[in-house]
Amino acid sequence: MRTPFSIQHRLKSCATGLLGAIALVGLALAAPPALAAPKKEFKVAWSIYVGWMPWGYAADAGIVKKWADKYGIKIDVVQFNDYVESINQYTAGAFDALTVTNMDALSVPAAGGVDTTAVIVGDFSNGNDAVILKGKKDLAAIKGQKVNLVEFSVSHYLLARALESVKLRERDVKVVNTSDADMVAAFKTKDVTAVVTWNPLVSEILGDKGAHNVFDSSKIPGEIMDLMVANTQTLKDNPDFGKALAGIWYETTALFTADTPEGKAAREAMGKASGTDLAGFEAQLAATKLFAKPAEAVAFVRSPAVGTTMDLVRKFLFAKELLGSGAKSADAVGIELPGGKVLGAAKNVKFRFSDTYMGMAADGKL
Repeated sequence: MRTPFSIQHRLKSCATGLLGAIALVGLALAAPPALAAPKKEFKVAWSIYVGWMPWGYAADAGIVKKWADKYGIKIDVVQFNDYVESINQYTAGAFDALTVTNMDALSVPAAGGVDTTAVIVGDFSNGNDAVILKGKKDLAAIKGQKVNLVEFSVSHYLLARALESVKLRERDVKVVNTSDADMVAAFKTKDVTAVVTWNPLVSEILGDKGAHNVFDSSKIPGEIMDLMVANTQTLKDNPDFGKALAGIWYETTALFTADTPEGKAAREAMGKASGTDLAGFEAQLAATKLFAKPAEAVAFVRSPAVGTTMDLVRKFLFAKELLGSGAKSADAVGIELPGGKVLGAAKNVKFRFSDTYMGMAADGKL
């Protein structure tokens, strides 16, 4: 049965099948132009994943309203039961901001022509995503095996990085596209001997005595990022919206990471809302590098590692034909990093990492 957590924890790519090839690009082209004047009401889409649970909690706890009121605006935080649909809606212009991975932000709205800015780098997966073999403890044993995963997702990306680490290529295995909903059941069958997936499925599968984690996202730290992004033009016209998002995030993370009764209660509430309990939520949090303090996030986003990661990601997406129809190279979509450096086409920058609002939070200027 597909639990809320496994539905929404980053199917991780909307760029699968017709969604990637047709629907999303069509949505982007059909999107109405961004408003050129300041506005007062904003919509934020989020879906359930350990690193995104603070947004739902902040809405329930009144933290969203507090920061929106401070800037004289209204922010409607909307939970989606389907991560794919949340990205569709943002790409179509129905939402101003979105929780999304770095890979999906590039392959869907950015590649579809929607200029998108990463306002907050909230965390990166640090063990939540894993390659699991049945009866084998050595990653090299994956050669020649069928590997079940959600095709074109970050699981697919993780597999590529894992294979590189043992000097193998994708042609050395056979990828079998498998829904996250079916992953646990598939692993229990005789024919399935290798899977790549994410938590909480990883934890469930590793409960099998024959299952072995042979490579996980802690081996590629910083590469699978979880972001809060916003429409670049909307953000430019409404900087108070960006300030409010940063204020909401850092107040909430300070609250739920605290070793206090209030912090424990917040973690418990987020665990319940995500379909697990306090212990389950804290276990997943332990496999996440959370940037609870703005200075940490600023240091990370300004580091060369982000550019290195996005270079790997864009090359992976191009190889899988996920940078939009007609893309002739990985340079097709420009990616702007803090400091102004651009990867790819400087005349077609559609994805940006901004340190502006995280920096304001770090400097106490929100």
